[in-house]
Amino acid sequence: MGETVQKLLVIDDDPSNCELLSLHFQCQKYEVEAALTGREGLDKVKTFVPQIILLDNRLPDMSGLSVLKEIRSIDDNTFIIIMTAFIDMDTTIQAMKAGAFEYINKPINIDELNAVVGKIKGIIALKRSSPGPLFDEFSSTKIGNIIGKTPQMLQIFKTIAIASESNATVLIEGESGTGKELIARAVHYHANYNTPFLGINCSALVETLLESELFGHEKGAFTGAIQKKEGKFEMAESGTLLLDEIGDMSIHLQAKLLRVLQEREFERVGGKERIKANVRVIAATNKNLEELIKVGKFRKDLYYRLKVIS
Repeated sequence: MGETVQKLLVIDDDPSNCELLSLHFQCQKYEVEAALTGREGLDKVKTFVPQIILLDNRLPDMSGLSVLKEIRSIDDNTFIIIMTAFIDMDTTIQAMKAGAFEYINKPINIDELNAVVGKIKGIIALKRSSPGPLFDEFSSTKIGNIIGKTPQMLQIFKTIAIASESNATVLIEGESGTGKELIARAVHYHANYNTPFLGINCSALVETLLESELFGHEKGAFTGAIQKKEGKFEMAESGTLLLDEIGDMSIHLQAKLLRVLQEREFERVGGKERIKANVRVIAATNKNLEELIKVGKFRKDLYYRLKVIS
């Protein structure tokens, strides 16, 4: 059986870029059409019915994000690759959440584009050979501002988009001063912007005080505990708790944190009441946790429980 010719639509206000991409994919046996405006592109989505769309993020009549959302209302199975010379975190996350399959930099790296289109081609072929709900399995998860133009920053933006679509724990690793808290806040904002975001530096407090700050304490639990106090896990109800410098947490508190993540419950210091922990945990560290595991300073089971998304 011969291979089905796939249709590809380029939507870009730069005529030379449209021509270059059209010729490139025609040489690869794609049926290609081009549009110079968002509205023209939307018309061609209806008449041409492409499987793959290369969409510029800045068009003269509409934003790429607006075009993307309208395409999704017309055909939810089209694979859309956003092309842009202007990368910012919010736009990237909104595009991934709205259903973009990939987001790539301009000027276009043709090898990178070929790799993305090749991946889509493989998904389409698999979908044809195995009918069923495969699209969702293979497409990207619909996912102050952080600005970045490097491929590494773009990958961070995509990971933020994925993380913001669930309540999975997140582990952010990086040197001091690399913006770990900014990333944590971005994940929270794009997931639950109207819920609490609280943070605590695990290296700044001694173990007993850190335990009280995290889990709270009952009146009389220790000298100076003159009244009941809620901890960060209670105060961040339905929101996000950032555990900064998690690598400095004691083994004792690591065990207690692991139980909270597993059972979604905890007890205040000096208390017996089981309290529900409806909190999304994001951990950050500037230490190499795998090395700490080797020397017995960090629990391996906690590491993997935290590193659901990293």
